[in-house]
Amino acid sequence: MPPESVRERTLLFPGPASPGLTLAPQRRGPGDPCYQLDADRAIWRTSLQASGPVTARIYRTAPDAVGCQAWGDGAEEFVEALPALLGVDDDPASYDPQHPVIQAAAKRVPHLRLGRTARVLEALIPAVIEQRVPGADAFRAWRLLVTKFGSPAPGPAPARMRVPPAADVWRRIPSWEFHRANIDPGRARTIIGCAQRADALERLSGRPTTAARDALTTLPGVGVWTAAETAQRAFGDTDALSIGDYHISKMVGWTLIGTPVDDAGMVELLEPERPHRYRAIRLLEAARLAYKPRFGARLPVQHISNL
Repeated sequence: MPPESVRERTLLFPGPASPGLTLAPQRRGPGDPCYQLDADRAIWRTSLQASGPVTARIYRTAPDAVGCQAWGDGAEEFVEALPALLGVDDDPASYDPQHPVIQAAAKRVPHLRLGRTARVLEALIPAVIEQRVPGADAFRAWRLLVTKFGSPAPGPAPARMRVPPAADVWRRIPSWEFHRANIDPGRARTIIGCAQRADALERLSGRPTTAARDALTTLPGVGVWTAAETAQRAFGDTDALSIGDYHISKMVGWTLIGTPVDDAGMVELLEPERPHRYRAIRLLEAARLAYKPRFGARLPVQHISNL
């Protein structure tokens, strides 16, 4: 496909279409070079498909319709997968919330859909970068590495947008570049190890979500939290609960019972919501009912040179 050519598609939904809510988890901070919003609130997204790089512009054309324009060698593949990305085959009505607060959230955003990218490495590497560090630090590291080692975004992409690096590029990033991005040697080794297994990882998107999530945890350096964060985005896993997250268990406790809880308490509170525990979290967030008071300054960034 010539780089100046555009591939277009429009999807119709059985109710209100909310691509912004569905795609929000794909964004890695406000400066993500792979995800930007323009003045018209259209979503610009880049990806490296099996067929090549793609830049896509995704926007609502009607209350129940979403349009997409895509450029690059991966454009055809991207628009073919657009229904999965935007959750067309997701069924929000399949979930019957049990907790009153989650019921209220579902009434506020009954049209929330969970999408899936089927691009495992693109979801896994930023999740590894986000392990055990403040979000701002992880977003900065992702931005620095993708900007330097990613490829130019095809088509009329906004300035500074880049396509995520291919697996062989991640494998060859020197240790000092990870150090400059404030990524410690442990996470750097995990990133390289995941990139070395990229072909096998991409095949996980065809497996049942629970089995695919469990398979991710067999990778050195990939635990339950990282696997869940990846499964949410790549597989559209409705039950992938981010156990081990610094904020989520406390948020669930404050929101549902008015007091913070730990991971065990969160699992107990959300047990009646299986197999939609991740959907429950997204409903609380999208409905803006998620609550966690702040008691002090944010966690400071730990520079690896000081560790």
